[in-house]
Amino acid sequence: EAQLLESGGGMVQVGGSLRLSCVGSGFTFRRFNMSWVRQAPGKGPEWISSISTGGATTYYADSVKGRFTISRDNAKSTMYLQMNNLKPEDTAVYYCNTYCSGYPCPATRGYWGQGTQVTVSS
Repeated sequence: EAQLLESGGGMVQVGGSLRLSCVGSGFTFRRFNMSWVRQAPGKGPEWISSISTGGATTYYADSVKGRFTISRDNAKSTMYLQMNNLKPEDTAVYYCNTYCSGYPCPATRGYWGQGTQVTVSS
C-alpha cells in the first residue's frame, strides 16, 4: 500500500526558513504529479503547491508564491518544500500526496501521512 512520510517541520520565528521532505513508497513515485497541502488549526485543507512528474512545471498558491519552492528527486522518491520568509499564517500541519486534477490520484487516495507541524512565532 502507498505510504507518504512528511518530515522537516518545527518551530521558527517570523522570517525564518524550513525545508520539508516527503518520501513516497508503495507506488511509482516518478509517475505522479505531487502536491503539498496544509491545514491550519480550525481551518480546512489548503492546497499550496504542485510539481509535475519530472519537476519542470510547478504551481503555487498566491499565499506562498515567491516564498516557497517545491522540488523533487525521483531517484530518492522524495519531494521537498523550501519555505523562506515564513509568516505566522504559515502555521499549519503540512501534508503531501499525489496530484490529479486537484485531488490525490487513485493510487494514493485515502492514504495520508501524519504530516509535519510548522509553527511560526512572532
